[in-house]
Amino acid sequence: MKSSFNILYITLGLILLSCSSPKVEISNPITEPETTSPAPDKKLILFFGNSLTAGYGIEAEDSFPGLVAARIDSLDLEYRVINGGLSGETTASGLSRLDWFLEEKPSVFVLELGGNDGLRGIDLSETKKNLKAIIQLVRSKYPETKILLAGMQIPPNMGQDYTMEFQKLYPQVAEEEDVELIPFLLEGVAGNPDLNLPDGIHPTEEGHLIVFENIWPFIEEMIER
Repeated sequence: MKSSFNILYITLGLILLSCSSPKVEISNPITEPETTSPAPDKKLILFFGNSLTAGYGIEAEDSFPGLVAARIDSLDLEYRVINGGLSGETTASGLSRLDWFLEEKPSVFVLELGGNDGLRGIDLSETKKNLKAIIQLVRSKYPETKILLAGMQIPPNMGQDYTMEFQKLYPQVAEEEDVELIPFLLEGVAGNPDLNLPDGIHPTEEGHLIVFENIWPFIEEMIER
């Protein structure tokens, strides 16, 4: 499993670097799954991340944000979902485009960024600073917004020290900024070829279903408070 995990992320780094052109990916960076109602009186759950959030290679409604939207609708809850995922996104590029997404108040903000930083060997002090800045920007505009940070892991391609520091990054940010943390968003999916597309990187529909199962308990708790 460890070797397949490493191969998965070595390939991931190459593909994400090749597919990060905004001309290809952001013709419509906001995807609102068809299962949601656009009624403005509904509260907003905003997913903000990279290709994992965007649902690269599958239909929007089959991505984990789309599955959250479907569950919300099946329960007849007064929430709607916007998918703000963009392939190749780093924490720096995410921070630079965040204002546009905050024109409307999110009741729940799900932050899934940093994996591409780790795969590219970006200084983790910068990654941490950017994650904190994203959280602080959301809070400065909407203090009542509930924030969920999705933790990621990387293989030791950048060295053991870097990998260990990356692993500590998300718990540190979550504690310092007082936000909820999913320890590892891809738990049960990463490194499993049966749950990833032929590129060996992005989750299949079945993989996204497991990611949904990982994240739904956190979302459910936040919207029931």
